[in-house]
Amino acid sequence: MAIALTELVHHLNKSLEISKFQDYCPNGLQVEGRAQVSRIVTGVTACQGLIDSAIEWGADAILVHHGYFWRGEAAEIVGMKRRRLAALLANDVSLLAYHLPLDAHPLLGNNACLGRILGVESVAPLEPGVADSWACVGSLPKTVSIDSIMRKLEAETGRTPLHIGANTSDSVRRVAWCTGAAQGYIDAAARCGADLYVTGEISEQTVHSAREQGIHFIAAGHHATERYGVQALGAHLVEQFSIEHRFIDIDNPV
Repeated sequence: MAIALTELVHHLNKSLEISKFQDYCPNGLQVEGRAQVSRIVTGVTACQGLIDSAIEWGADAILVHHGYFWRGEAAEIVGMKRRRLAALLANDVSLLAYHLPLDAHPLLGNNACLGRILGVESVAPLEPGVADSWACVGSLPKTVSIDSIMRKLEAETGRTPLHIGANTSDSVRRVAWCTGAAQGYIDAAARCGADLYVTGEISEQTVHSAREQGIHFIAAGHHATERYGVQALGAHLVEQFSIEHRFIDIDNPV
């Protein structure tokens, strides 16, 4: 079954409430392709490998978390940017991207998905009332060891997360998290009494914050922690419109 590109874009824009966000890039349709969509590929980043794989599968559209036209980037269409756009335009494939709206969505978002993977209950905002803060905090059903959480994340993501120990207890009950490059929320996580903070990336100062504030820190990978929102969104589109969907994971160790 096919759906009009305009209808698909309208549905996604409305569902993800893109008008509520001041983002670093345009959300929604970034590159226009054919008017009808029957096959859609989802992926984390609109890299050349994802584009080539989507074209090979016969996709009409590509839906990603990290698209193009970021604030502050060079405007010239040359080199890598030219090759990516040329492939999309030559094959009449649309590119749709949703950045912060996909991080924040309470059901389909990256943070909602990671929270379900971790098994966290009673989820609440880590910083209530703070604009542009999508970090969450909640509690596990019971106290578990940090090793068991590491094993769960390794099994789920297919990579070994980086763990910075708290130098206190190995037990974890209260968990804070935010996918991607959100290591800066570790101090807020410590202030709210979290035993563990999980994100994608780590900075040099994060190590000292974790050790000195007695909170476990896990960097599970920017790419790895943000694979789930687009998959959930793709599954949602299949349910809504009976189109074909394929998630293509282009490996990224970061």
